[in-house]
Amino acid sequence: MWRKNYSGEARKNSWEPEEVKEKMMAYCAYQERCIWDAKRKMFEKQVSEDVQEEVIGYLLDEKFIDEERFAKAFCRGKFNMKKWGRKRLSMELKMRKIPEELIRKGLSEIDPYAYYDTLLFELEKRWAREKEGDLRKKKYKVTQYLMSRGYEYDLIKEAIEDFSEK
Repeated sequence: MWRKNYSGEARKNSWEPEEVKEKMMAYCAYQERCIWDAKRKMFEKQVSEDVQEEVIGYLLDEKFIDEERFAKAFCRGKFNMKKWGRKRLSMELKMRKIPEELIRKGLSEIDPYAYYDTLLFELEKRWAREKEGDLRKKKYKVTQYLMSRGYEYDLIKEAIEDFSEK
């Protein structure tokens, strides 16, 4: 239950102004972060906006935050680990307010051949799992699944044709 804090104690989930920079350096050193991630973290810890701006400036100057580096690492990581398609990656980066130019640079980190091979692998895996008997409905369901993973419709269509010929 939410209660007002009438004592002089700081709330447990907030940071003191002098510890914000140190905590944010550790937060950004642990894993690639973007400005949006850093601001969200400071907002959660109830850091004032003027302190947030000062800390963000420091983190950018000291290269703890580099949005191009973040976009590239994000695309590589999510593609390799979660098998996300370009559309999903792009959408996630836009949500984090990454500029369009940096999104393109991040997406260029994905090898087109590996991308298509991954699409085929995901297609085969989903095709085997799908219980639908009607071929047309099965193709539709697999296509919907792959589109939800962020793959482009034209590539999915091409992959299904390649897969069907086997």
